[in-house]
Amino acid sequence: MQPTGPVADRVDGEERKQLVKSAGVIGIATFSSRILGFIRDIVLARLFGASAAADAFFVAYRIPSLLRELFAEGSMSAAFIPIFSEYLARRSHRDAWELASAAFTTLLTVLTGVSVLGIVIAPWLVPLIAPGFGNDPGKLALTTLLTQIMFPYLLFIGLSALAMGVLNSIRSFAAPAFSPVMFNVVIITSALLLAPLFSQPILAVAGGVVVGGLMQFLIQLPALRKAGLLFGWRSDPGHEGVRRVGRLMAPALIGLSVTQINILVGTILASYFPGGPTYLFYGMRLIQFPLGVFGVALATAVLPSLATQAAKGNLDELRETLGFGLRLIFFIIFPAMIGLILLRTPIVHLFFEHGRFSSADTAGTASVVLAYAIGLWAFAGVRIIVAAFYALQDTRTPVMVAAIALAGNILLSLILMRPLAYTGLALATALSAMVNMGLLVVFLVRRLRPLRWQGILRSYLRVIVASVPIIAACLWVASLAVWMQPAAWIAKGVMLLVGIGLSVAGYVTAHTLLGSSEMEFLWGLMKRKMGATA
Repeated sequence: MQPTGPVADRVDGEERKQLVKSAGVIGIATFSSRILGFIRDIVLARLFGASAAADAFFVAYRIPSLLRELFAEGSMSAAFIPIFSEYLARRSHRDAWELASAAFTTLLTVLTGVSVLGIVIAPWLVPLIAPGFGNDPGKLALTTLLTQIMFPYLLFIGLSALAMGVLNSIRSFAAPAFSPVMFNVVIITSALLLAPLFSQPILAVAGGVVVGGLMQFLIQLPALRKAGLLFGWRSDPGHEGVRRVGRLMAPALIGLSVTQINILVGTILASYFPGGPTYLFYGMRLIQFPLGVFGVALATAVLPSLATQAAKGNLDELRETLGFGLRLIFFIIFPAMIGLILLRTPIVHLFFEHGRFSSADTAGTASVVLAYAIGLWAFAGVRIIVAAFYALQDTRTPVMVAAIALAGNILLSLILMRPLAYTGLALATALSAMVNMGLLVVFLVRRLRPLRWQGILRSYLRVIVASVPIIAACLWVASLAVWMQPAAWIAKGVMLLVGIGLSVAGYVTAHTLLGSSEMEFLWGLMKRKMGATA
């Protein structure tokens, strides 16, 4: 029997507190990583601009990055966490450790083979990923070499993702969330200190990617040891839990990673436009800042909760957690979307227009940011909805929907790239994410009816109304004459911070006046936290 009345409210309240607390830890860590990621991108933009070397690097990095999403952080994590959470809830600690160790050994073996194969076939693979480079043999050869250097990154980041899945399942979020910080530190160090020593400086950055991936894995081992779940060597691919993970993972190779596949389609087509791969990379980096700090953080925190509730058969609690996650993600992501759309040119100009990154590169990147930002709410929402499907161990539905969205993205890309060039590719990715989100919601409603959609829609309407002050503040900042001046970087940074500060203050004030339940919950949680600290 499910808890009802005050007991249910208490259970639901505790789950919400745990969810927000976990998302907060992940968000802080991800924010730190994104800040370092911005510094990394600023360094790379200054050193390489939108040159042929930059295009080659970003295309080469896209290949192991896509496979990382497919084999590691995407499908593997989504398939592993529900099964591992079930072991933790229903079986012994020893059984859970054996599953983790068997999964580690299997993953190590598979990804080692994939990495070696990738290095061997890179000369044939790269022309498929970047057909537009065929007219420039030097650029194609550099892309191939960079791909071969960076392929082992897949192995290390895959093991890091498994460690992250184990730790997230036991609600230990700090170490895995902070691990990407090391990745960015290593790349920044490689770019600033090692790159000048190479005849082709971009090669040092590629080596930094591999070492950074290794550091992401190693930094999580102390937390695994402390929890008594440090991986051992257990060659047992026939392990019952590993086989179940594999069955969930197989269709998930497309389902959860549709965004990355869409981006890959954009990368392939962007190779026909000089600077296109670089503009798409930096544009998506700006989109990934709020998506990573808030969207991924909340989705990462909500999956173990949903998986545990599904494993115990507590579907009422699962519906409540899902609804709360959808309301909270829109509460945070929608204003970020508005800010990126209206301040896209000042942001790109301030962060990237230095060294070899020109004003024309700023215009190209800003147009991509606009196109991507239109679909930011869908990028974030898909992560929450897909987490619910995977918690229910349903991977087929996301795959079916992803196939439809992927086909739509390819069609839209081919249509829009003619009039809009690389900007049309970004817009096609955003539109296909909206299709993905809409269809997932339809199928989820059928699976989990009844959901409290009226409350969710009322929350969304409050968010839209409360965003009016953000629009006013951002339009004012974007219209200032300071952005036309050639330097004045301090003044520009100050005005951008002022605009963000006014936007946040206006947004919070509007929600307070509207009686937003999300604002009340977060404010109450903050007061309790400050009271406990005092």
